[in-house]
Amino acid sequence: MSLARFYLLGFLVLLAFDTLSQLSFKYAALHAAPLELNVAWLLRVVTLPWIYGAVVGYLGAFVTYMSLLRRAPIGPAFAASHLEVVAVMLLSAPLFGEAVSAQQIFGAVVILAGVLCLAFSETWERS
Repeated sequence: MSLARFYLLGFLVLLAFDTLSQLSFKYAALHAAPLELNVAWLLRVVTLPWIYGAVVGYLGAFVTYMSLLRRAPIGPAFAASHLEVVAVMLLSAPLFGEAVSAQQIFGAVVILAGVLCLAFSETWERS
């Protein structure tokens, strides 16, 4: 497998795991309401499948990120690990009925531009 393909596949898997964990926490928070600090609430939370989706997402993201760091430059790897912010924002609109503002879209574009700049800067430094 080429290094470029490894990076692409690895960062897509990382994005999927990170997005899974964030969306799972959002679903868990919705299903755990109302917040009550008692044993009944805690038992209700630990029986939610979304909590386990979040745990799987975090564990998968950790293993994927550590695997990527063996080969990927730290700058682009760190930046790309935050792409879930954009993915969660885009998926929250249809899944949770959240509105996406122009400011959020602008922020997403800035995040994507930053990741691309870091990725290309690493490519230029190697050549």
